[in-house]
Amino acid sequence: MASSTQTISRLTTLWETPKTVYGWFATVDHKTLGIRYLVTAFSFLVIGGLEALVMRLQLTRSDMAVLTPEEYNQIFTLHGVTMIFWYASPILSGFAVFLVPLMIGARDMAFPRLNAFTYWTFLLSGILLYVSPLIGQAPHAGWFSYVPYTLTKYSPGMGMDFYAASLVLLTISTTGGAINFIVTILRLRAPGMAISRMPLFLYSTGTISFVILFSLPSLTANCIFLELDRRWGTHFFRIAGGGDTFLWQQLFWFFGHPWVYVIFLPATGMLSMIVPVFSRRPIVGYPFVAIATVLTGVVGFGVWLHHMFTVGMSDIAMSIFSAGSMTVSVFTTIQVFAWLATIWRGRPVATASMYYAVGSIVLLVIGGLSGVFTGVIPADWQAHNSYFVVAHIHYVLIGSNMFPVFAGFYYWLPKMMGRRMNEKLGKISFWVMFIGFNLGFFPMHNLGLLGMPRRIYTYPAGAGFDGLNELVTFGAFVLGIGILISIINFFHSLRAGAPAGENPWNADTLEWSTTSPPQVYGSEHIPVVVSRHPLWDEFEEEDDPDDDRVLDWGRLTPTTTALDAIPAGIATIPADSLAPLWMSLALFAFFLFVIYQMLWWMVASVIVTFLVGCYWMWPHVEKEVVE
Repeated sequence: MASSTQTISRLTTLWETPKTVYGWFATVDHKTLGIRYLVTAFSFLVIGGLEALVMRLQLTRSDMAVLTPEEYNQIFTLHGVTMIFWYASPILSGFAVFLVPLMIGARDMAFPRLNAFTYWTFLLSGILLYVSPLIGQAPHAGWFSYVPYTLTKYSPGMGMDFYAASLVLLTISTTGGAINFIVTILRLRAPGMAISRMPLFLYSTGTISFVILFSLPSLTANCIFLELDRRWGTHFFRIAGGGDTFLWQQLFWFFGHPWVYVIFLPATGMLSMIVPVFSRRPIVGYPFVAIATVLTGVVGFGVWLHHMFTVGMSDIAMSIFSAGSMTVSVFTTIQVFAWLATIWRGRPVATASMYYAVGSIVLLVIGGLSGVFTGVIPADWQAHNSYFVVAHIHYVLIGSNMFPVFAGFYYWLPKMMGRRMNEKLGKISFWVMFIGFNLGFFPMHNLGLLGMPRRIYTYPAGAGFDGLNELVTFGAFVLGIGILISIINFFHSLRAGAPAGENPWNADTLEWSTTSPPQVYGSEHIPVVVSRHPLWDEFEEEDDPDDDRVLDWGRLTPTTTALDAIPAGIATIPADSLAPLWMSLALFAFFLFVIYQMLWWMVASVIVTFLVGCYWMWPHVEKEVVE
């Protein structure tokens, strides 16, 4: 379809954010916000990784004194919460914020200002967490923060208050993002993109968005209850006041195990996009992979008690949750076999992205098998609270999150920055990371079976742990070097990389039909989809001088029906605004005042939040371009 210079000029005027200080803070462009998510979350990965290396120095040999016990506990806690909450899920949100509108042919997310709000809240929640070590008040009870150790009797400082407040602020961000993804995926898909034609990444992102809505409130409630018990005289967890310490574990793991799939499923969705492209054929078993993705999210809610097999419960309860643990592994197995069959029946191309994808499958299988092991009740009793569990969680979270994320970087960064990454450096980075990871974490299985407990800052000489721990520390530093190689590759390619072009990988999904990087308005014409592989199928659209799919008379994008993507209307996309940043700052102030128990300032920040919300929702005349 012939491009019109006049049309492109109108669309650019409508959608472009001013290149000013105001524009930088006020932008609601999903592409800019997606990149900010990625940069911020990757920064938290680097911070969490450095914390891990410091811990490994402490544990290299017995009776080391690199850290005091309290310093170790603080770094251990910051590492855990940073990696699980501020890296693993937000990095996937960054990909989704950037890619989902492009994949579905929309001009932006359904709620662009909410999109900006969730980014600023995510950033400020991380800042709130890291204020604590700067003032010597870091949390010290682990990412799980079991009571009663986290109550004021055993944790009298403000560290656990920072933990609770920053997590509640983060859950506000994550919940807003989940709502935005659900509405965007269900109602803004291009005409013809029925749910049976959606890219599998949309199934995984949509599934975890629903999981977030049902699981995250239990974490929010838990943190609120903890803060009320600590500073406001309630008794949710205080046994002397009629509370129950096991309430924390029940609520925490009701959130905690579904969260595993929140930081796992979008990454598997990325693999389901990358593996077919570099296998040069459609994915095997598309319907089965889609159904398995959804069922993983559903059945994942019936697994949380397998974290609590050792606390004492009835045999029938343990048996039910053990069966759930076995059942949920079947759905992951379906995806693994689909990827392997796709590679086997295709013509694989050995790119850096494909290296990371295949490496991720290997690590996911190892982590999945050890997970089934911990779902067997007698085995779990023996391995619980040992380094075997540490090995399992890192194989699952790094194997099924970080390696797919790097596969995604090498695959989609050319689309984001317009230049290709260096393939040779990418492959070197993969092998260094893969070898370092396995050297660092596989021996932890052996350490756990030898009896090394988790969550300890040192161990006695003669316990037989020294040799394996030296190997683990060496592997951790090798893994860090591998990550550093990719960081160097990124900055080098940003300036000297080969131009990417629109579709350097000959991929099949709509984001590759746009320029690299994409224009501010995405696609000039709203696409029409007739299959699952719109860029691989021969489908020619006729030029139409009266084409009504340009939508260049305002900030507009079409809406479609949820199931069959039949055109249903046109949505107006709000323009740039500072309101999301103001509201985020007001909430940040509110939680800071909660920590310091400044009641009247808390009330003032609530009032400011309400007023900003009124301004945000007040009708505004959106910009239009009239010829």
